[in-house]
Amino acid sequence: MSKDDVLFGYRLRLFALAGEIGVRAACRAMAVHHSTYYRWAEKVERWGLEALRPRERRRPRMPNQLGPHLEQRVVAFALGRPGFGPKRISAELAREKWGGLRISPNGVWRVLKRHGLNTRRKRLALVAGYAAVYERKPELPEPERHVEASRPGELVGLDCFYVGRLSGTKGTVWQYTAIDVAAGFAWAELHTTPRNPAARHCATLVNRVARELAAAGWRLEAVITDNGSEFRSHELAERLAELGIEQRRIRAGRPTSNGHVERLQLTILEECWRPSFARSLVPKLTALQRDLVDYLRYYNFDRAHTGRLTKGRVPGEIVYGSNKMRVAR
Repeated sequence: MSKDDVLFGYRLRLFALAGEIGVRAACRAMAVHHSTYYRWAEKVERWGLEALRPRERRRPRMPNQLGPHLEQRVVAFALGRPGFGPKRISAELAREKWGGLRISPNGVWRVLKRHGLNTRRKRLALVAGYAAVYERKPELPEPERHVEASRPGELVGLDCFYVGRLSGTKGTVWQYTAIDVAAGFAWAELHTTPRNPAARHCATLVNRVARELAAAGWRLEAVITDNGSEFRSHELAERLAELGIEQRRIRAGRPTSNGHVERLQLTILEECWRPSFARSLVPKLTALQRDLVDYLRYYNFDRAHTGRLTKGRVPGEIVYGSNKMRVAR
């Protein structure tokens, strides 16, 4: 029995007692003022005894309070993708793919805080079914200066990533990676060499990047690389000179100067290579190339980026525009 039912029964008892001993005596016995009794009596004459039921009491909704349905959507999305932070969740939910739910990153964090899921560690622990061990956070270094780019093609980062030696291949498999700094648009290819990365594959990747940017209406103006032998070769330098592209080299021992492509390679490792190697006991080069093509299509055309320059947009929309993006895919 709810509190409203108890109150309704109390009022019915008041009216029954008033019919037995009188209104004034009943009000004194039930500790109710007689003016209140007569006010209720007018409603009873008009609508019956059901008018004695108390009105439904609701908590006032604050202007920034979320409805239960939206809060459930946020929690479900966060548990389905426990590695996403509040900023990324807010950007993804705002897309039409997820219903265009407008909620700020701070609002997402408050929802997760109310449910005890405000950190990645807590969400991963809940999904995995065990309590994560506390680890002390390392001290963060002083922030580095940012690499700036205002339009696609203004600056593209290049780097090579060691994948490993695979069954059926002669030599070492390397991932040749490129990313547009302004748009976050990525390119990557797998090639096999006897030992170290080859300059010819770097030149081929530069040709591809310049060609695809030109098809989208942009010109590749400059590339930024480290000081590896594949980037200091005459073959790559001649190809860049033919295309009119400037080459910038980072200082030795400072890989963060080319942090966009380093972060891209880590993302591909986490979201593409580790699941691919986990699915196959003996991974093949052709299967990895197919997985890489599928992942880059998702990364460029179906993944919201929350970087400093992309600000929750999809890279394909920045490079091709929303109207041409479907054709580009």
